[in-house]
Amino acid sequence: MKKFKILIPVYNDWQSLSTLLNNVDNEIKNLDHEFSIIVIDDASTFHRHLNIKDLLNIKSIKILSMKENKGHARCIATGLKYIFEKEEFDYVIPMDGDGEDRPEEIKEFVKSVEKLPEQTVVGERVKRSEAFVFKFCYFFHKIITLVFTGHSIKFGNFTCLTKHTVEKLLNEKATWNSFSGALTKVEKNKISIPSTRGERYFGPSKMSFNNLLKHSLSIISVFRKTVLIRSALFIIVYILIIKSNASIITAIPLILLLIMIYSISSLALRENMDEFDKALSNINSVENIN
Repeated sequence: MKKFKILIPVYNDWQSLSTLLNNVDNEIKNLDHEFSIIVIDDASTFHRHLNIKDLLNIKSIKILSMKENKGHARCIATGLKYIFEKEEFDYVIPMDGDGEDRPEEIKEFVKSVEKLPEQTVVGERVKRSEAFVFKFCYFFHKIITLVFTGHSIKFGNFTCLTKHTVEKLLNEKATWNSFSGALTKVEKNKISIPSTRGERYFGPSKMSFNNLLKHSLSIISVFRKTVLIRSALFIIVYILIIKSNASIITAIPLILLLIMIYSISSLALRENMDEFDKALSNINSVENIN
């Protein structure tokens, strides 16, 4: 029997978390392993109210309340650090608390690590539930990431991490900035399972265009050395192509590229190992609720 920790960052959306916990408890009932929940409350401003039934299959639920709001990526990083230093575990499954990471897919992660226990598993998105415009922007994000970093990153937070992978993430400063970018950087030997993006239990998606743009640039910033090299090559080749037809219009791609380089350089400053090492000091309280 292996010990799984399910790591869920939450900001105000307690209604969705209640539904998720009930669904997770139902989905793991036939799995011969131990499952515990670690919730990271990112300094929520709404009163916490959890409407959960008798949870028969989840061993325990802990809520770690943050002193200051740090954002999704840093909540996951803090949760990984807490679990590694304070808990006994074999695997960690980070997942969103709003239903977009479907609890029925936990079984597929477990099946994968039962077959290959030393492998980290990622949920590779094969289908999304958002509107066409968002899907198009997300597709464009994947293309840009591939072109400038050389990595095709088709997964988000929903993964199943071995203990060894968690340790590698904690030694990588990029984890403090981008979970999927850092995981791609530190873990070359991982496997994937198909994952369908679910619909939110309540309310509209919180992933706006601006958030998607920041998310995309944060991932790219993890590989900024590669980005700078590829950008320099692009600039040289592009200038050679357009030199006889230079104009404001033909200069637009160069301007956009420079803006991107500036943006990822700024986001890269978030990779602060000193802050990461002190992440647990931002935990205000730890509460057992089950």
